Amino acid sequence: MTFKSLLDAWAAEEAPATTSETYDIHLTVEDAAKIHALAELFPGVGHERIITDLLSAAVEQTEAAIPYEPGDKVIREDDHGDPVYEDTGMTPQFLKLVKKYRKQLGS
Repeated sequence: MTFKSLLDAWAAEEAPATTSETYDIHLTVEDAAKIHALAELFPGVGHERIITDLLSAAVEQTEAAIPYEPGDKVIREDDHGDPVYEDTGMTPQFLKLVKKYRKQLGS
Protein backbone atom coordinates (compact mmCIF):
# COMPACT_ATOMS: atom_id res chain seq x y z
CA MET A 1 0.00 0.00 0.00
CA THR A 2 1.39 3.39 -0.95
CA PHE A 3 0.99 6.47 1.19
CA LYS A 4 -1.13 7.99 -1.58
CA SER A 5 -3.49 5.01 -1.46
CA LEU A 6 -3.77 5.52 2.32
CA LEU A 7 -4.98 9.06 1.76
CA ASP A 8 -7.49 7.79 -0.78
CA ALA A 9 -8.69 5.03 1.57
CA TRP A 10 -9.05 7.46 4.47
CA ALA A 11 -11.02 9.83 2.28
CA ALA A 12 -13.29 6.93 1.27
CA GLU A 13 -13.38 5.65 4.88
CA GLU A 14 -12.43 2.08 3.88
CA ALA A 15 -11.45 0.09 6.99
CA PRO A 16 -9.00 -2.83 6.62
CA ALA A 17 -9.31 -6.12 8.50
CA THR A 18 -7.30 -6.16 11.74
CA THR A 19 -6.03 -8.68 14.28
CA SER A 20 -7.00 -8.81 17.95
CA GLU A 21 -3.33 -8.41 18.91
CA THR A 22 -2.46 -5.02 20.40
CA TYR A 23 0.86 -3.19 20.75
CA ASP A 24 1.72 -0.37 23.15
CA ILE A 25 3.84 2.37 21.60
CA HIS A 26 5.08 5.79 22.64
CA LEU A 27 5.30 8.34 19.84
CA THR A 28 7.54 11.34 19.71
CA VAL A 29 5.72 14.62 20.28
CA GLU A 30 6.32 15.54 16.63
CA ASP A 31 4.88 12.27 15.30
CA ALA A 32 1.89 12.47 17.67
CA ALA A 33 1.17 16.02 16.48
CA LYS A 34 1.21 14.79 12.88
CA ILE A 35 -1.15 11.90 13.71
CA HIS A 36 -3.56 14.37 15.33
CA ALA A 37 -3.30 16.66 12.29
CA LEU A 38 -4.10 13.78 9.93
CA ALA A 39 -7.06 12.76 12.10
CA GLU A 40 -8.39 16.29 11.87
CA LEU A 41 -7.90 16.37 8.08
CA PHE A 42 -9.79 13.05 7.80
CA PRO A 43 -12.59 13.37 10.42
CA GLY A 44 -13.96 9.83 10.01
CA VAL A 45 -10.57 8.22 10.56
CA GLY A 46 -9.34 7.72 14.13
CA HIS A 47 -5.82 7.99 15.47
CA GLU A 48 -5.44 4.21 15.82
CA ARG A 49 -6.45 3.61 12.20
CA ILE A 50 -4.01 6.24 10.97
CA ILE A 51 -1.15 4.74 12.99
CA THR A 52 -2.08 1.21 11.84
CA ASP A 53 -2.25 2.19 8.17
CA LEU A 54 0.99 4.18 8.28
CA LEU A 55 2.78 1.30 9.96
CA SER A 56 1.41 -1.10 7.36
CA ALA A 57 2.69 1.08 4.51
CA ALA A 58 6.10 1.40 6.20
CA VAL A 59 6.35 -2.38 6.67
CA GLU A 60 5.50 -2.93 2.98
CA GLN A 61 8.18 -0.47 1.92
CA THR A 62 10.69 -2.05 4.30
CA GLU A 63 9.97 -5.49 2.83
CA ALA A 64 10.42 -4.10 -0.69
CA ALA A 65 13.77 -2.61 0.36
CA ILE A 66 15.23 -5.95 1.48
CA PRO A 67 17.96 -6.55 -1.08
CA TYR A 68 17.83 -9.48 -3.47
CA GLU A 69 20.93 -11.65 -3.14
CA PRO A 70 21.29 -14.09 -6.03
CA GLY A 71 22.42 -17.60 -5.17
CA ASP A 72 23.94 -20.21 -7.43
CA LYS A 73 20.74 -22.11 -8.23
CA VAL A 74 18.74 -21.09 -11.33
CA ILE A 75 15.02 -21.24 -10.49
CA ARG A 76 13.59 -20.09 -13.82
CA GLU A 77 14.24 -17.94 -16.88
CA ASP A 78 12.93 -14.43 -17.36
CA ASP A 79 11.00 -13.21 -20.43
CA HIS A 80 14.27 -12.78 -22.33
CA GLY A 81 15.57 -16.27 -21.57
CA ASP A 82 18.05 -15.04 -18.99
CA PRO A 83 18.50 -17.09 -15.82
CA VAL A 84 16.82 -15.98 -12.59
CA TYR A 85 18.70 -17.16 -9.52
CA GLU A 86 17.14 -18.08 -6.19
CA ASP A 87 17.22 -15.35 -3.56
CA THR A 88 19.63 -16.32 -0.77
CA GLY A 89 19.19 -13.04 1.09
CA MET A 90 16.81 -12.17 3.90
CA THR A 91 13.63 -12.18 1.77
CA PRO A 92 12.99 -15.96 1.84
CA GLN A 93 13.60 -16.07 5.60
CA PHE A 94 11.38 -13.03 6.12
CA LEU A 95 8.54 -14.58 4.11
CA LYS A 96 8.87 -17.86 6.03
CA LEU A 97 8.66 -15.97 9.34
CA VAL A 98 5.66 -13.95 8.13
CA LYS A 99 3.87 -17.19 7.28
CA LYS A 100 4.73 -18.62 10.72
CA TYR A 101 3.40 -15.57 12.59
CA ARG A 102 0.34 -15.19 10.34
CA LYS A 103 -0.60 -18.75 11.33
CA GLN A 104 0.02 -18.00 15.04
CA LEU A 105 -2.05 -14.83 14.87
CA GLY A 106 -4.93 -16.76 13.32
CA SER A 107 -5.15 -15.33 9.84
